[in-house]
Amino acid sequence: MSDPDIRSVHVLISGRVQGVSYRAWCADEAVSLGLTGWVRNRSDGAVEALFCGPQAAISTMLQAAEDGPIHARVEGVAILGEGDMETEGFEIRPTV
Repeated sequence: MSDPDIRSVHVLISGRVQGVSYRAWCADEAVSLGLTGWVRNRSDGAVEALFCGPQAAISTMLQAAEDGPIHARVEGVAILGEGDMETEGFEIRPTV
């Protein structure tokens, strides 16, 4: 049984997004929207995340991700794919 309103989106956020508390901000935003998933820094300077939950909350999170926290300068939010679901909590993962 799958709910057609539930979506999972894997994204790559580029710009000045490391060293500005982007991951902590992202986790707080996602949890406040009721999303599950994860966020992590990448060694190339980007931030990668997986957001899972209702379509409306995902849309809100993607819009928020374009701005990020106050000191971030987001250049882009690219959707890498959709599919895999994280069903419990939202975590900050180690850098890859």
